[in-house]
Amino acid sequence: MTLRDELPTAGDLAVPSDVIAGIAVFDRQTGGFVQQLNADLPFRSASVVKLLIVLDLLWERGPRYEVDAADQERLEVMLRSSDDDAASYYWEQRGGSAIVDRMIDRLGLTHTAGPPVSHPGFWGYVAITAADTVRIYQYLLDRAPAPVRQYVMDLLHRPTRYGTDGFDQYFGIASVFDPDFSIKQGWSGFHGSSGYQSDRAKPEAVVDLVSDALHTTGTVGVADRSIVSVFTLHPAGTPYGKAYTDVTRLTRELTVPGAVRTAGSWVLTTGDGVRVRSAPNTSGGILGHLPSGVEVLVSGQAQGELIDAPPRSSNWWAYLPKYGGYVTNVYIGSGAPKLPGVPVCQ
Repeated sequence: MTLRDELPTAGDLAVPSDVIAGIAVFDRQTGGFVQQLNADLPFRSASVVKLLIVLDLLWERGPRYEVDAADQERLEVMLRSSDDDAASYYWEQRGGSAIVDRMIDRLGLTHTAGPPVSHPGFWGYVAITAADTVRIYQYLLDRAPAPVRQYVMDLLHRPTRYGTDGFDQYFGIASVFDPDFSIKQGWSGFHGSSGYQSDRAKPEAVVDLVSDALHTTGTVGVADRSIVSVFTLHPAGTPYGKAYTDVTRLTRELTVPGAVRTAGSWVLTTGDGVRVRSAPNTSGGILGHLPSGVEVLVSGQAQGELIDAPPRSSNWWAYLPKYGGYVTNVYIGSGAPKLPGVPVCQ
């Protein structure tokens, strides 16, 4: 079956009116596509292109495919924490867009292209589609030499919560599914992100370089059963927390064979830079910070330190399983001290 052979559609998905989405979900067990929407629509890749960068680097290192200490350090931070400096190093060292040209031929990609000729150093401007991203994962999982597959997938299965630019990259796949998933995320254009406004004069291109981009790609299920590829564009200036929430809601609607969804209730948060703590009090260690206004998964709540922040006050704390910590109810939900319908932690 090819990508264009009577693919099931995803037309019933509730894509927000101001969001453009390209989606492909592939079941490796049946060898067929489960859902697709604008699967051949090109998007700027942002950090998803790092998949092509690592595969190109390892392509000619057989038969042992050894990775020296310096490359291990760069590749780990590039794939687990989406580090841009590491990607730029390989982009410059290995010929820039020639990396993309080589991988197009090797993997049979049909709608991928290098960045505009006027911006050869902007690897995040590579054009890519949801369908071609599925092809990349298909190669990696089913045809790549075993040492390459094992090395790359091990890193993708162990993403850090935050990218090296400080952005929370657990949106989409990582927010919805547990425990078996891998991710290579992409984000571009959001205030404070790596490379923000580094290119004020946007070139003419086959992809939208103005809208904010947020992509979640990877595998879900035991033995990487399903490949999930969700690319999205949001109006320029969209708060990161809103885009994060929109992509995660869209991912929650997908039909993903083999997936296990993390149990709990989805609740919107308020406040900016809200801390997630290891215990239901301000003495607990800080595990992270929530994107402003993001929707989070809550699996329970516990009584703890009273937090008074008029007009809200509560001694209840919500437990966020994806963070492994607590957030005061003052900044979560509609304002009630105790979240309705959420069980008490045992």
